[in-house]
Amino acid sequence: MSASIGNGSVLAVFKLVKAPIYSHCYSSDKSLLAITCDTNCFVYRLGGSTPKLVATLADHDKTVTAVDISIHGRIVTCSQDRNAYVWEPLSDGSYKPTLVLLRINRAATSVCWAPNGYKFAVGSSARIIAVCYYEQENNWWVSKHIKKPIKSTINCLSWHANGILLGSGGTDGYVRVFSGFVKGLDSKDIMNGSPWGEKFPFGSLVKEWYQGSYIHDVQWRSSVEKIAYVSHDGLLTVADSLGQVDTAQAPQGLPFRSLLWINDHEILCGGYSCHPVLFTESSGGWKFSKNLDKPVKTTHTPTSPIDNDEDDTSFGMSALRKFKELDLKGKLTSDDQDTAHDNTIVQLRVYAETNGQVTQISSCGLDGKIVLYNL
Repeated sequence: MSASIGNGSVLAVFKLVKAPIYSHCYSSDKSLLAITCDTNCFVYRLGGSTPKLVATLADHDKTVTAVDISIHGRIVTCSQDRNAYVWEPLSDGSYKPTLVLLRINRAATSVCWAPNGYKFAVGSSARIIAVCYYEQENNWWVSKHIKKPIKSTINCLSWHANGILLGSGGTDGYVRVFSGFVKGLDSKDIMNGSPWGEKFPFGSLVKEWYQGSYIHDVQWRSSVEKIAYVSHDGLLTVADSLGQVDTAQAPQGLPFRSLLWINDHEILCGGYSCHPVLFTESSGGWKFSKNLDKPVKTTHTPTSPIDNDEDDTSFGMSALRKFKELDLKGKLTSDDQDTAHDNTIVQLRVYAETNGQVTQISSCGLDGKIVLYNL
């Protein structure tokens, strides 16, 4: 079920399921790991050499697309069945589900708790962001909708540390910042002095940037008032409240699916290249810094006249040779593919942090693996 390997910066690899993992997250003390697989969410207890399955959250009847855990230990899941559930931990280790009144007619695609743990946002294919909070008198979770000017599926969401500003990205090529202020729940004074503005009613559009291709992930760095996002054109983009935008290109040209701020000047990305990539900010802007868990390429020795002809090209390993080296399962047998993940990295999460500096991260992928990396 699990294995530890010494491949560069990789600390451990956990093969938990035999299907893609689309989302994973940790409790605030890192004692619990939750993953999504097919129509279920599995909760594991960490601490030993192997994660121990302690709960299966199985109320959804279609693919569970995202999961997140609040600072209070509540788990929220959303699914292609157009529903979301908040799972309250009980004293016996089980979880009690409460249906969220999302009021959407398309799949729920992403979910993210606000930092205070009292509300969360759900993105959907209904061109709607639902900001959800608990109504004590009715004992259920209700939602308020952000609709305009969203024109397509919301792929990703991220809350600012103030719990008001909500970053979103979608398939319409836009990254937008909305106000997620909920009257009676949030303080009116929390935005005082913010460079983004001070007073925004719920659903107000604070800022937007047009990228022109699918936005796969968006993440705030609240300490420097910047927001970063990755898109299907293979770019990492960092923007601020003044409208300044800086971009960096993926070294292999393959798009990223997820990103993490490591500190104020470093961002880690992961995606279709199957290994994390680190970018660093310097006086010249954001630049590629290094690859994690990517083996050094070995020199290829030609084995036939055909191979010699291929080496004369300026494009490195030709497509013909790559097809030759595919095994029966469709994987490259060369050392170039000897990474912990053998399929797309879908999401990155912080695993360990010291004084605002992330020291360890984890990733989940379409190969059904959770991989821990040391930075």
